[in-house]
Order: sequence, then C-alpha cells, then structure tokens
Amino acid sequence: MTEACVILDIGGVLEFTPDTGWVQCWEERLELPRGTVHARMHDIWRAGSLGSVSEKDVHEQVAVRLGLDAPQVDAFMADLWAEYLGTPNEELIDYLRGLRGRCRLGILSNSFVGARERETTLYRFDELVEQIVYSHEIGIEKPDPRAFDAACAAMGARAEDCLFVDDVAVNVEAARATGMQAHLYEDNARTITRIAAHLDAGTFPPAEPDASRRP
Repeated sequence: MTEACVILDIGGVLEFTPDTGWVQCWEERLELPRGTVHARMHDIWRAGSLGSVSEKDVHEQVAVRLGLDAPQVDAFMADLWAEYLGTPNEELIDYLRGLRGRCRLGILSNSFVGARERETTLYRFDELVEQIVYSHEIGIEKPDPRAFDAACAAMGARAEDCLFVDDVAVNVEAARATGMQAHLYEDNARTITRIAAHLDAGTFPPAEPDASRRP
C-alpha cells in the first residue's frame, strides 16, 4: 500500500494570522493616504514572495519609498513580521506531531524572503514535517500548478496519495486540478477529521464539493 502524505499551508492553517492593522497605523503615522504603503511597495512585496530580492533589498526599498530612517525601517519590518508570523495553531500542530510514523508530512506555503529562518526559530516547522516548500525559494506561488508539483516532488510522493490543506479556496481547487486530494481549512475539528479519513487504512474518500461555492 502506498504511504499517505499530508501537505499543509502555513498562514491561516498552521499559524493564525489576523490583520493587525499595522499598515494603516504606519500610514497614519506618516500622514499618508490610505493604501499608499501597498501601492508604493506592491512590486517589492511580489518580488519578496518569489525570492527575486533579498531582505537587504526590501529594507532599502522601504527606506527609499516611504522615506524612513534606519530605526523606522526596523520598526516597520518588525510590525510586518508580527502579523506575518501570527500565533501557532497549537491544536493542529499537536495533532500532526502525533501522526509521526503514520504518514508523511510536508508544507507548501506562499511566503516571503526571510520566512524560513523566522518560522524555524519560532515554531520549529522543520521538526514537524519532512519538507517545507516556500514560494520565495522556488520562485512559484500557489495557485500555479507547478507549486503543487514541486511539493509532491519534494516529498517523493504521487499527487493522488497527497492530501493538501489550505485556507484559500482557489488554492484548494488548483491542488485538485493537479490530481491531489484537497481540503479547505475552516476549523481544526473538520480538518483533523478529514486528515484522519485520508489516513484510514489507505482508503481515500471521494473528492469534496467545489470549495469555491462555499460561503
């Protein structure tokens, strides 16, 4: 029997990452119109998510585009990372720790340059799963099919043997289109039930309804 594999997203699944309002706070502090920060930084945020800029580049562009001095840049980036990293989903993480030896575990995350170092330090995801595939390291973001292919390849697993868990419906549908099983994260109880079903004697339940139609 082929060994089952579970691949999970980070933000919104393994981490709770609510909007902290940090961008609006900085716009008020700098007396900038609402939306200015993202408008000025959009291409840098995108480049950071695909790994085409370094953290040093990001800091330099924040300083230039927002007119911040070095201490302000450090404070700005600290606020960015506080929201990005959020807090750990302890219940789900504890459940996954208990799956060691029962299945293979991996992560596929749309990320930002510097995420691996910080999430490893804070949450030790590298000890929770076998492989972590970050968008900023492979230069591809979900829902691009190549991201899911990369995750399966990193795990050495067939798509049909993998269950992918994400809190974004379009990513769930994209995973299904590549042949993976997929589950839309809404809460821990339903997610744990779905993972358990995936592992049950190697028999996988039918595909779930189209996640994009859920409220």
